[in-house]
This record gives sequence, C-alpha cells and structure tokens, in this order.
Amino acid sequence: MKPRILFLALLFALAGPAAAAASFADWAAVVISGDDRAAHVDRPTQAFDHARRDVAAALERRGFAADNIVQFSVEPRRHPDTRPGLADQPGIAAGLARVAGRARGGCLVYLTSHGSPDGAVLGDRLLPPRALAKMIDESCPARPTVVVVSACFSGVFIPALARPERLVVTAARRDRSSFGCGEADTYPVFDGCVLAAFSGAADFLDLASRARACVDRREREEGLSPPSQPQIVAGARFRPLAFAPWRPAAQAR
Repeated sequence: MKPRILFLALLFALAGPAAAAASFADWAAVVISGDDRAAHVDRPTQAFDHARRDVAAALERRGFAADNIVQFSVEPRRHPDTRPGLADQPGIAAGLARVAGRARGGCLVYLTSHGSPDGAVLGDRLLPPRALAKMIDESCPARPTVVVVSACFSGVFIPALARPERLVVTAARRDRSSFGCGEADTYPVFDGCVLAAFSGAADFLDLASRARACVDRREREEGLSPPSQPQIVAGARFRPLAFAPWRPAAQAR
C-alpha cells in the first residue's frame, strides 16, 4: 500500500470512532445550581441559577437533546425549568440515574455553587467530592463523561472524580477561591467564561481551555486576587472523544 493511501486509511480509522462520538443527542446531562445566596452577605443572588439555565441552553444548542437535560435548583418553585428538581443529594442522584438510564451515549454533570475545602454547597448542606463521584460511578460507569464543578476550592473534587474516560474541569485550584458570586452578579466569573467560550469552541477540551484563558484575563483586568487557577484533567480514554468536533452553532435548533 502506498504511503499516502496508508496514511489516509489510518486517518479514517481513527476518525471513525471520533465522528460517531461527536453526536451528543444520546448523552445524559445534569446541570445544578447549588445555592441562591450571595458570597459573604445574607442576601439573595440569581448568579448560579442564571448560569444553570444558560449552560443547559448552550448544551442544547450544541446537540444535546432537551429531554436528556435535567436541571436542579435550590429554588425549584421559582424556576419552572427545574421542577421538581430540588438540588439535594438524593434528588440529584435519582435524576442522574434516570436520565442516564435513558440516554446511553455519555454523561455530563455541571455544578455551580459556593464551595469550601470540604465540597460544594447544596442548599444548607455540602456535597463532598466522594459523594458526587459515587453518583457518577453508579449511573455512568465506564462512559465518556464531562464533570464541571464551578465553586471556590473546587479543585478538591479532582482526586475523587478523575477517571480514564472523564474530563474534569474545576473553577479553581483546591486552595483558591473563585469570583463573581455576589448579589449583583449575572454569572460567576468562571460560568460566564464557559458560556462565552461555547460559541467558538471546537470540543470540550477546547471549551475548558478557552474558559480558563478567559478567567485568567478577567481576573487580571478586574484586579481579582489571588488568581483562581481553573483546573483541567483529561483522562487518557477521554481524549479521542475530546477531539470530535461539535455540531456547528449555526445548525442549532
């Protein structure tokens, strides 16, 4: 076989699984807003719910089926798109299991909330890293999975969540705060950067890299310190999926 023909055959062989993985219509997605209180003050904020709502919409524009996206909020009565999705640990576990049982292609979990070195806030409780990992392990075993945790100190989730078939993205290093959770904020800084990155990103790894660069830039411009340093950990078996192109935004429904 001539070298050029051999190269093309190898290219198509490698691209075949990636092209198949590029369709997210059979992926399960759970998007969670874990709090409705502003940072450092006893005042409400809609920043987390705004991010939840708009991340879910962005996923749908990129090919996720609306019926396979489940949203959770600590204020489900105020947000009809989450009903009856109260953001607590049993409800999220059940919701993920339900949608992952129906959509078999892969899984995505996106959580935005306040955080601490012990986990992420879910209303009046904390969701520890091992608890989130258990939910995903049980509902999405060995599936390609994207997990995004947008919270202060969210790097603490990485050791529990990392798997060969997963991409784990966090808004901050395990010992750093993130920003933009105030009463008047539209989105947390990290979530705003994720949403801004959707339009130009080619795949999930590109989305994560663009969001991290956006966070770095905004923190410098706004004098936010110390830098949050978002984290990106891609498992070896996730990488072939990560390079599969998304459906162009122009084709969105």
